[in-house]
Amino acid sequence: MSCIRFNTPEQRRAMRAYAPAMMTPEEAKALHPAPPVTETKIRRLRLLATSDNPKIRESVASSLHAPEDVIRILAEDANEGVRGCVARNETVPQSVLRQLVGDNSEQVRGWLAVNRSTPPDAMEHLSTDHSKTVRALVRWKGRVDA
Repeated sequence: MSCIRFNTPEQRRAMRAYAPAMMTPEEAKALHPAPPVTETKIRRLRLLATSDNPKIRESVASSLHAPEDVIRILAEDANEGVRGCVARNETVPQSVLRQLVGDNSEQVRGWLAVNRSTPPDAMEHLSTDHSKTVRALVRWKGRVDA
């Protein structure tokens, strides 16, 4: 038995008519507010950033609330997954994103190429990257942002 379902035009119209209204991001945020960022949370992020487990360090590198000094350390982490999480985090200071342009990992530079916060001068540098994939990501982002 196939799991593919073919709906008639009438069925599709009925499904659209009964579809629940989608919330805007603002409405969802109002219904589900994030807890406040406390000193305890910042201390926890600092502690987790020193973990031997790279997946835990990746979690810190992805945090919107990680302190700048912690982000700077994680941007130089030996693990490319951790540096990749720094590269895709849109709250990272532009100076750190500029630093990652010279990363030896194609994956890190690729994440940097699609980060909306990457400054124009860094994007210009990535547009001439030796990696065909990174250059393609820069072109793709240029089309998406246009």
